[in-house]
Amino acid sequence: MDNVKQQYPSDETHVATHNDEDNRTISILVVSGRSGSGKTSALNILEDFGYYTIDNLPLALVPEVADKLINDSAIYRIALGVDIRSPRADLSKFGAIRDTLQERHGKTAVRVIYVTAQESILVARFNATRRLHPLMSAENAHSIGNLPGAIQKEVELLEPIASRADIKIDTSKLNIHELKECLRDHLEVANKIMVNLLSFGFKYGSPIDADFVFDVRILPNPHWNPQLRGSTGLDAPVATFFADYPEVDEMREDIGKFLARWLPDFLYNNRHTVTIAIGCTGGKHRSVFITEALAEYLQARLPEAMTLSAKHREKHRW
Repeated sequence: MDNVKQQYPSDETHVATHNDEDNRTISILVVSGRSGSGKTSALNILEDFGYYTIDNLPLALVPEVADKLINDSAIYRIALGVDIRSPRADLSKFGAIRDTLQERHGKTAVRVIYVTAQESILVARFNATRRLHPLMSAENAHSIGNLPGAIQKEVELLEPIASRADIKIDTSKLNIHELKECLRDHLEVANKIMVNLLSFGFKYGSPIDADFVFDVRILPNPHWNPQLRGSTGLDAPVATFFADYPEVDEMREDIGKFLARWLPDFLYNNRHTVTIAIGCTGGKHRSVFITEALAEYLQARLPEAMTLSAKHREKHRW
């Protein structure tokens, strides 16, 4: 285990990353669409993809906001939500606003996403949620009339955006997971997962956020060796102690093979994190040693899209 400690400078946590993307590549997404079609859900998904998202932004402010985020805050992945609530005069000038963004940041850096759905689906969604269409507010009720009238009027007002959309998504038959996969395909976003290995002590309670929990209390306990009681699973004398018990390596091998086989499948399950908890009685020797050993084992076997982190919950108690 000395090699593990040298490889990961911090005893508390180590993180292994694979082929980090160039985070300075500018990507500005203007996300719009018909009310009830899933624009807000699309923005939430883009936030999961690493975009800085702002919803209901007045269209006239889009170029300035994008400039400020990029130049002042070094935020290069931006998704700005624009919808029917934006002033109508701004909506009619969308073409000029998009051109301004492209002139400042490049044509390939700016894309317009338009989310829509069939009228019957939109009516059903509004009826199910009992929400009021934005165009059916008190000041618009007389001129708009009923819900289908509001939906049709919205199509007219959003035409300057819809006609310039680079990506159009019809959500009529999509659930939230299918919408996520659709956006992932359009934007060529690789799925990435953080795998969290966490040692802990059962006597302090099991982690409530763990996806897998492995109990290693069956292994020999260095705590009962007075010379090792003050050491931890990160220390060489404890590693030497465990080397005399083949079942320790067998357990690490069994757990490691199981995780190496099944963790990659989470890449196709719309997950962002997976937490694997390794517990012993006090979270100081056995669970720490096995967690570090698993980190070394899995780092060489997991796909590049999976980032590995190892932490020890009870370190403050040592």
